[in-house]
Amino acid sequence: MEQIVRIIFSTDFIFSIVRLSTPILLATMAVLISDRAGVINIGVEGTMLFAALMGVIGSAYSGNVWIGLLVAVLSGILFSGIIAFFHLKLETDIVLTGIALNLMASGLTIFILFLLTGDKGVSTGLNSKTIPNIHIPVIKSIPVLGEMLSGHSVLTYLAFIIIAVIAVFLKRTRLGTYIRAAGENADSIETAGISVKVVRLKALLISGAIAGFGGAFMSMSYVSMFTKDMIAGRGFIAMAAEAMGQGKPVLSMLSALFFGATDALSNNLQLFNFPSELTRLIPYALTIIALAFYAARIKRQLKK
Repeated sequence: MEQIVRIIFSTDFIFSIVRLSTPILLATMAVLISDRAGVINIGVEGTMLFAALMGVIGSAYSGNVWIGLLVAVLSGILFSGIIAFFHLKLETDIVLTGIALNLMASGLTIFILFLLTGDKGVSTGLNSKTIPNIHIPVIKSIPVLGEMLSGHSVLTYLAFIIIAVIAVFLKRTRLGTYIRAAGENADSIETAGISVKVVRLKALLISGAIAGFGGAFMSMSYVSMFTKDMIAGRGFIAMAAEAMGQGKPVLSMLSALFFGATDALSNNLQLFNFPSELTRLIPYALTIIALAFYAARIKRQLKK
């Protein structure tokens, strides 16, 4: 137990929390921006998975990591565009549409990977690039703080920038105001002559772009390849983080960091010969427990 406590309070553990929280943070912001517009983007999981593969393919065939990142983001936008088409144009149920596209992404990525490499599991046949890490000049020299906050992926720092941008965007910009209105009182902007569907389309496309960054992190930074179903439920964990954060960027960020910490704890417990089946369960079990406490708190507040 003493060794576990020592690991938890080490700089390496904090570093791993920030690193492992990155895809959850990005997915949480993707969920948040669409949810604030009144559409629950269940398809974030599939969007990230599709973008993860496209980023690897883009960087491998172009030989440029930034082109690969651009391809991942554009793929995320495309995938969310498909969700928007079915939900907003054909008026299908958003939840069922998201679930269907998540399942499609799982099979489609394997199919595309097999066509290109002949492999159905990993993209080792593609010479993909890795997004570089950044050592921040001033912070890296500060004891302890530098060990925790410097040396992360470009996308890790971008995730925190995106959180700040979204917080300002929703409160200070016209489109941000329309997005909040579409989720809180759609009739008010319809009365003003603004199409709710157009606003929700824009929110879904922004959501897809952010999810694309999350997918790219998984296959071009977290690891340097694509593997089958590598998102591993992070899109669904992000939905829990956004719900616990009540649609507020900062609170949602803290929730995402909590789930990132559970992921880091799961990885570190494997060093003590805990069964891997048990340690891998920890993030998902704690997600359910956290949501149960959150639901109970909301229920108590509604009774008052």
